Amino acid sequence: MGGRPDHGDNNERLREATVGDLERHDDTVALAEYDPAWPDLYLREAERIRTALGTSALAVHHVGSTSVPGLPAKPVIDIVLTVSDSADEAAYVPALKEAGYVLRIREPDWYDHRLLEGPDTDVNLHVFSEGCPETDAMLAFRDRLRADDAERDRYARAKRELADRRWRYVQDYADAKSDVVRGILDDDRP
Repeated sequence: MGGRPDHGDNNERLREATVGDLERHDDTVALAEYDPAWPDLYLREAERIRTALGTSALAVHHVGSTSVPGLPAKPVIDIVLTVSDSADEAAYVPALKEAGYVLRIREPDWYDHRLLEGPDTDVNLHVFSEGCPETDAMLAFRDRLRADDAERDRYARAKRELADRRWRYVQDYADAKSDVVRGILDDDRP
C-alpha cells in the first residue's frame, strides 16, 4: 500500500526479489466479479497457517480485493501474516513449506516482506514483522473499501481500466494501482 522503493528498473527489482523463476504475464489481467466463497477460502487458509505456525502466527488477516464484498478481483486470496521477525525465515518458512506453501518473493528493502503462494488455492501470503506500518495500511485500505461504497466503486473503476492493459508482469498491474490506493487512504472523509 505504501509502495515499494524505487530503484530505477522495476523489472530488475522484481527479478532480484523473486525466488525461483520469474514468470512473464504479457497479457491483460482477468478480474472476476466478487465471489461469496472467497471468505470461506480465506478461513480455510487461515486455519492451515495457524495450525502450521501455532503461536508464531501473531495475526492473520484477509486483505486485498477478495476481502471486500462487491469488489471485482483477481481470484487470488490475499492474506497478511504477522510474525515476530519476517527476516527470520527459519522461524516460519519451513513450517509453511511443510503445509504446502512456496516462498516466491523476498524483499529485504521493503519492510522485509516475504510472499508465499498457497498449496491448493490461489493464495498470496504476505508476511511482515510485528508493528509493520504496511500491515496497518493494508487493513485500513480494506476497511475503507468495506465501509465506503463510493471509494469501493472508485477503486473498482481504476482496477477495470488498468486490467484491460497488457502487463509484462502481474506485479506491474499491482504497482500501477498505487496512486489510487494512496488517494483513497489519504482521503479524509470518515
